[in-house]
Amino acid sequence: MMRRALWRLLPVLPLLLSAWPGSAAAGNELELLSVATAEDGTQQYSVTLQVLLLMTLLSLVPAALIMTTSFTRIIVVLAILRQGMGTQQTPNNQVLIGLALFLSFFIMAPVLERIYEEAAKPYLEESLDAPAAIAAAGGPMREFMMSQVRAPDLELFASLGGHDGFESEADVPFSVLLPAFVTSELKTAFQIGFLLLLPFLIIDLVVAAVLMSMGMVMLSPLIISLPFKIMLFVLVDGWSLVMGTLAASFMAG
Repeated sequence: MMRRALWRLLPVLPLLLSAWPGSAAAGNELELLSVATAEDGTQQYSVTLQVLLLMTLLSLVPAALIMTTSFTRIIVVLAILRQGMGTQQTPNNQVLIGLALFLSFFIMAPVLERIYEEAAKPYLEESLDAPAAIAAAGGPMREFMMSQVRAPDLELFASLGGHDGFESEADVPFSVLLPAFVTSELKTAFQIGFLLLLPFLIIDLVVAAVLMSMGMVMLSPLIISLPFKIMLFVLVDGWSLVMGTLAASFMAG
């Protein structure tokens, strides 16, 4: 009997809720998604809409980290280094990503400080609205990317996009700058990786020649050359050289 009574109340439940005291006033006051225009022409977003925009931006943070910072060059060089040493999964992917991440924070620290001072801090102090803060944050990132991009790559994607030329760096659209920056980073990463592979390649060739001269054809040269590669890398303080070279490659640019 109780279930039947509840089922009979379901069709009239919306009417009961609408007739509840204060429900209409609460519906008018609770504006989840609203944009109000102030007297000076600026737009004020509701808290719910700001949270929605913030969550959307946070979902794009991994892609922005990979595509617009120094992370791409660093992780590619470290992966090539591991491949050249022949240590298989040592260091593992988590360690390489952690190294690349924190080295990227070190390199991008001046840019992040400028973004905080010019965009985040004024936005938190409510002296800038959200669109103006996003535009202000794009300035330091654009300068960093322009300092690392190669002119041929920029001209390539500008021609593919139908742009004849740009009078200044500020005129370069982000749709052209981003693929040119990523392409330049990959080129630089493979150039550094090629230089890192040369010593390991020489060790592999010497070990393979010695094993063939001794008639030990069935023994893999990688097993013998691995200790020599690790010893050479440790003796020359390889990790400090690699990390310092990667950081200096961005500072020089």
